[in-house]
Amino acid sequence: MRDPENELIAILEKQRIDFTASLPCEKIKVLLEKVEEAFFHVPLTREEEGVGICAGAALAGRRPAIFVQSSGIGNMINALLSLTGLYRLPLAVFVSQRGIHKEKIAAQFPMGQRLPMILKGAGIPHSIVAKADDFKNIEKNLAKVYSDNAIHAFLLSPAIWEETCGSITGTEQRGHATTCPPSRRITSPPYAPCAAGKAEADEYCDKKNYRRPRFTRFDILALVAPYLDSKAVVCNLGFPSKELFYVKHQPSNFYMLGSMGMATSLGLGIALTSHKKVVVIDGDGSLLMNPGSLATAAHFSPGNLMILGIDNGSYGSTGDQPTLTRSCVDLELMAKGLGIKSTRKVSGRKSLLDAMKGHHENLSFIHILAVPGNKDLPAIPLNPGEIKQQVQDFLSQDELCTHRQ
Repeated sequence: MRDPENELIAILEKQRIDFTASLPCEKIKVLLEKVEEAFFHVPLTREEEGVGICAGAALAGRRPAIFVQSSGIGNMINALLSLTGLYRLPLAVFVSQRGIHKEKIAAQFPMGQRLPMILKGAGIPHSIVAKADDFKNIEKNLAKVYSDNAIHAFLLSPAIWEETCGSITGTEQRGHATTCPPSRRITSPPYAPCAAGKAEADEYCDKKNYRRPRFTRFDILALVAPYLDSKAVVCNLGFPSKELFYVKHQPSNFYMLGSMGMATSLGLGIALTSHKKVVVIDGDGSLLMNPGSLATAAHFSPGNLMILGIDNGSYGSTGDQPTLTRSCVDLELMAKGLGIKSTRKVSGRKSLLDAMKGHHENLSFIHILAVPGNKDLPAIPLNPGEIKQQVQDFLSQDELCTHRQ
């Protein structure tokens, strides 16, 4: 009997894959268990954040691969094109293709059946893996991903797992308990759940009424600039990146030119694969777009990562439309609720600088209240390739590492 899961693992190992991320799919559950056992692995909250995390890992010299099901590609296309593709970062995307072989869920048909056309339209090369002979093409195309700094999607048909324990379900699976590896489930949280009750939440809400912001984002960047020296800095797209370039350009700055909501994910990817201190300059609109990135960051809690959530209550790069932090969302409470233990809310100069220079042993989140407004500045005079190369050169000075729980 063939063992396609182990065949694929062997190919990944031969191509020196050393960083993986995934969201679950029932059709490849056994494969994902083997991936988690064989490689460093990031469990994701959303496919899109995996693109950002893998991009950060690729900047630090890793060879990332991500595992999703076909419906997840719909959540990834923009990030694949405006981040991974734009900066020419390598990423192998293994897709459990639903809706094509003995599919029983109607909602899987539209994306699953159209997936090759969608990838072709997006300009993303893909391979169809539906039978044993197709495995020989995986290794060839996988090698090109890392030699050419390219994206390649491998569409895995459920048919290839049919003769393995990965395809056994229900009572049949229980009868094969000795041959199928047990499911790896989290049975308890890695730390005690937050014990904050309503009184504490009310205290935060009351304090918010008199913690009036004093500075614009540009003013805040000027204040924190001295604390960014010799750190990898990932900055949110649009005006934030232009302001950072004017205030504190350094080769270790990664300026996001697209993929709103990916700054924290990319910073996490760097932090998980480098000893360098990493600072993410994010915004309220961006964090609200991808809040799961904070949960994933909390899961690993790398001590070399600091997230600055600059909250001016507006989408500054698109005309200052209000975000929900003006009406109902407290970013610090959101970060706490998603598992980040070290958080601060600041609005004045002293409280901000005290938070920046404090001793940080764990992942930290600083919620910085700001007033709306952008500095009128020219575009950053760097192309994506130059931005990538400068950051890679900075990170390559550091011995690669991986934070593990």
